[in-house]
Amino acid sequence: MLQCIIIDWIGTGWGGVDLESAMRLIEGVLIAAFVTCAANASWALTDRQVREAVAEEVDEVMPEHGPGGAAVAVRVDGRTLFFNFGTAARSGKPITSDSLFNLASLGKTFDTTLLSMAVRQGEVSLDDPVAKYVVELQRGGDIQRVTLGQLVTYTSGVSLPQDHPPWPKAHYTLPVFLNYLNKWKLPADHEPGKAFIYSHASYMLLHIALERHFGMPYAALLDERLIRPLGLSSTVLPLHRNSVAQLPPALMRRAVQNYDDLGHPVGKPGNVQGFYHWPGTGQMFSSARDMATFLAAQLGEHAELPMLQEAIALAHKPVAANPPYFMQAQAWEVRQGATTIVDKNGALDNTSTYIGLMPEKRLGVVIMVNRGEQYVAKVGRRILLRLGLPSDVARKELRDLEKSDE
Repeated sequence: MLQCIIIDWIGTGWGGVDLESAMRLIEGVLIAAFVTCAANASWALTDRQVREAVAEEVDEVMPEHGPGGAAVAVRVDGRTLFFNFGTAARSGKPITSDSLFNLASLGKTFDTTLLSMAVRQGEVSLDDPVAKYVVELQRGGDIQRVTLGQLVTYTSGVSLPQDHPPWPKAHYTLPVFLNYLNKWKLPADHEPGKAFIYSHASYMLLHIALERHFGMPYAALLDERLIRPLGLSSTVLPLHRNSVAQLPPALMRRAVQNYDDLGHPVGKPGNVQGFYHWPGTGQMFSSARDMATFLAAQLGEHAELPMLQEAIALAHKPVAANPPYFMQAQAWEVRQGATTIVDKNGALDNTSTYIGLMPEKRLGVVIMVNRGEQYVAKVGRRILLRLGLPSDVARKELRDLEKSDE
């Protein structure tokens, strides 16, 4: 918020100071005040500047032909701005800030916020073996040494073939999944707790562990401890059947149609994808309006929940290196340069999502696109750099980021 100096002379006398000296004093103070105001103003972002930056950068992932679009929320200096582009369906229905999107892996940031709140409240520890809570794994081998902290930082070494291209087709029931983990062997060259191996399966296992510990379905736990306290009325981890989320009718009416990168429809509105078939394993759904609230919380602007800010700091703490790209935190990726970017992308073949923030600048952005294979992380980082840094510094940071992506 721009703050300028206001001088109010009170009283009828000058306290012994002659008029000429007083005028010089006032002139000097006013010049200093003007310089201060001008310096602050140079860093203040207008709505128009934000709108132009978003429109120019998001254009890169907008379809030239066919359906699809994006919902964007920007949090800057304590205010939220919403921008919507394109269509939610072939009928031409426009995307709005209340349109419902599949979050893909952005849901993991909810998982780690929930976990870190439980850690800060002393209910669990990141060093707890997952087998402490999922007792079936106590019959296994290497899986018994895997901890909750390793699961959420992708450093456990646990990885299924379905975690990586070409994503072989398979379907896991809970007994089949646990049986696989009991037979799993730690890769010989892997250093647990330090080396990075991406694993969506790790988060499915986390859901089971927290569900067992707290004695309630994972979706209900998430809703009770995080979603409802934040007032996120359009955010849900639904059950799913036949690849469709079982959303309440009011939410289903707002769900976007999803498309592949060529604009071909993929599934019905509310489409859910995955290899795991038991409750709590689908994708979360949310709107740009709700995600803006979640983004503000990640920036430290929501103090109502006990331990929330401490939990967020814990979840953002870098743990493992993935050079030259980033440091890995709990789901979040941390990129350090002229300023720190903390972010997470999500991707399916029919949805592309991103959440990113510059904590030092009180700046954040959420982007949700109802088409697959869109590089929204690049777009989001460009928006952050453009809005958060002077242009010459931003250009250098962007070159460094794009070089690391090659």
